[in-house]
Amino acid sequence: MQFVLSNNQKEKLLSNDVIQKFLENDNKLPFDENENFAEIASSLAYYLKSFSNIKRFLDYIALILKHTFNQQLSLIIPLKQNGEIWKENFIFSGDTKNPKIDNEIKSYLKKFDFSKNHRLKEIDFFTKALNNKFNECVIKSYKISSRGKCRGFVYTFNQEIFNESSIKERNLNFIISCLAVGLENYWLTKTKKKHENLDREISIGAEIQSQLLPDYCPIIFGVDLASHCRPALQLGGDYYDFMSLKTNISEKRKEKGRWALVIGDVMGKGIPAGLLMTMLRGMLRAEVLTGLPPDRILHNLNQLAIYDLDQSHRFVTLFYSDYDPRTKKLRYANAAHNPPLLWKSSEQKIVKLDADGFVLGLQNDAEYQCGQIQLQKNDAILYYTDGVTDTSNALGERFDEERLIKSFSKLCNKSLRSKEILNKIFKTLDEFTGKNRELNDDASMIVFQIN
Repeated sequence: MQFVLSNNQKEKLLSNDVIQKFLENDNKLPFDENENFAEIASSLAYYLKSFSNIKRFLDYIALILKHTFNQQLSLIIPLKQNGEIWKENFIFSGDTKNPKIDNEIKSYLKKFDFSKNHRLKEIDFFTKALNNKFNECVIKSYKISSRGKCRGFVYTFNQEIFNESSIKERNLNFIISCLAVGLENYWLTKTKKKHENLDREISIGAEIQSQLLPDYCPIIFGVDLASHCRPALQLGGDYYDFMSLKTNISEKRKEKGRWALVIGDVMGKGIPAGLLMTMLRGMLRAEVLTGLPPDRILHNLNQLAIYDLDQSHRFVTLFYSDYDPRTKKLRYANAAHNPPLLWKSSEQKIVKLDADGFVLGLQNDAEYQCGQIQLQKNDAILYYTDGVTDTSNALGERFDEERLIKSFSKLCNKSLRSKEILNKIFKTLDEFTGKNRELNDDASMIVFQIN
């Protein structure tokens, strides 16, 4: 009658303490190959679900080989994830009943020169060397393969030629298959942990970066402000900021002082764009304190950042403006960014705020022009990045500038506050792209409205 263990019994059987004793006292644990292999196979399959120690797993496989295949010396050669031979985890089991031969084989293996870059394709050289050195043994090799990828090899050494039964051969192939699955699972688990660590680092980076973007809009006399950024990935390359040109005055005086409003976009997205955006932010904040006009700010920023941007093979578009609440004058310069849209309330029309200028990071001697506009009550400006206009729907159509102008004009005519305008534009964008459709690029907007 066949005896089958329950899962609870298997958990006890395969606990660390029991396995350790099992490995230490294996010479006292004979197996009856006909009666017990099914139970061994069941236990091994169950163990595959939960093992975490690769060395213990390989020892367990070696022990099964030793007691299942008598008068046979077995060698397990696992491979690393990249195909290199994992020499520190070679495992011998069993013996050929000839201690001299066994010792010679083990000694030879220890001295065999496996180079650091020894790869799978060179294993044939090792196999030939074994056969030439120990031609008095019958040496067989078995490939440990899983999902089409080689995970290692098993070698068996016998003193004499004899025909293995089909049952024994089938049992050996089963053990090797379990070994392949175990090695694959081990490396998959290692890879998963690396990805989890990377995801954790990216999440931390995204959190830090989100803190670099303003978490609220400043109070500027006579202005209603709203802003928001939607990164396409966890880390984004969009940037906007509000900076007082005077840092050593009270908050009340800052409200009526000159303010810088800036929006930019680093080419690309993800980690590289996020890192460059962070670098650029620090440089720009230092330049703003000089109080220079917008064209000089962009010129100096380009000079400072061009080496780092050139090394990264990326460039940055940036629109820089400063606003004086007392005069309601806005000065601006543009480094090839999408020109902001100005809603002129008195004329009921949209005007683009643009000025000649080259992208940051491509031309060392780039020059920039400075523009100026007198704003009136109820005028509104929409600053945005190209992630807004480049967003596409399921048909491949872009939201484009024309749709954005139409949406912005319609909302400005309704006498809404900046936050309401911003939210409704994003809602229009969502309706255009469709449900659950990811953004192609980071999308950022600022609505600047004169009360």
